[in-house]
Amino acid sequence: MKSFAFVFPGQGSQAVGMLDAWGDHPAVLETLREASDALDEDVTRLVHEGPKEVLALTTNTQPVMLVAGVAAWRAWLAEGGEKPSVVAGHSLGEYSALVASGVLTLAQAAPLVRFRAQAMQQAVPVGVGAMAAILGMDADKVKAGCAEVTAGFGPGSAEVVEAVNFNDPMQTVIAGSKAAVDKACEVLKANGARRALPLPVSAPFHSSLMRPAAEALRERLASVTLAAPQIPVINNIDVNVETDSDRIRDALVRQAAGPVRWVETVQALKARNIDAVIECGPGKVLAGMAKRIAPELAAASVYDPATLAESRQLLAA
Repeated sequence: MKSFAFVFPGQGSQAVGMLDAWGDHPAVLETLREASDALDEDVTRLVHEGPKEVLALTTNTQPVMLVAGVAAWRAWLAEGGEKPSVVAGHSLGEYSALVASGVLTLAQAAPLVRFRAQAMQQAVPVGVGAMAAILGMDADKVKAGCAEVTAGFGPGSAEVVEAVNFNDPMQTVIAGSKAAVDKACEVLKANGARRALPLPVSAPFHSSLMRPAAEALRERLASVTLAAPQIPVINNIDVNVETDSDRIRDALVRQAAGPVRWVETVQALKARNIDAVIECGPGKVLAGMAKRIAPELAAASVYDPATLAESRQLLAA
């Protein structure tokens, strides 16, 4: 059997009805019940019925993506799937990875993730911040362009733009104040970027503008008891595996206002001699990124019974 890693998606892969294909799978139903109890609301109805614009609110998206990732993970185990040798998660997905590893329970993680979402939204009012995906440009050039734009606003300016998600070798997401992000899109396209796509998000996630959210999260995490990881978790902010509870908390705090180093994360997974990356949760975004970062790795997704069976066959081949 192939050695493999599980990776968990974050915000952006949500869709109304994203768990419907699981039908009445007991592991999925139990996950939805646990999350509903932890959040004191009907998560099942929110996931199944939406509506889309309500599901897209970051305070809803973050908890439901956590739930969807954990549901797929539990279904995998319930169907006899082996545990991976290592796990990771993209941004918010790191919390799903920590649940899979046993560091957090779902009952702990669901309200924690909702708090994280609320703190992020409160840190920067809607419309003040922005994000954009820069396609077809090397990450170093994107960083240089962002630094040029930020410097152009002059010392002491509140306008800032930074590279925040290093998704694959030719896709980097930028974030910051709206004026700076808009200017950076112009500059980067003029410098050779193939496309600069504004993202439909409500806050400049992972930028330095999220520091107030990070500090709020630090205070909240101080009261959360973390268990020892049962599976190594490679974190986003340092691309490290941590086992000490205080270091895990600190990494989660810094992740809120720091970049998602996904290219390096996949490279770190590969360095652990895995053969395959399996995305656990809605969509195929991370599986596609993994193939672009490390083409020699097999990649698949688990988001319904059919893909679960396909992934098991891939690993057995």
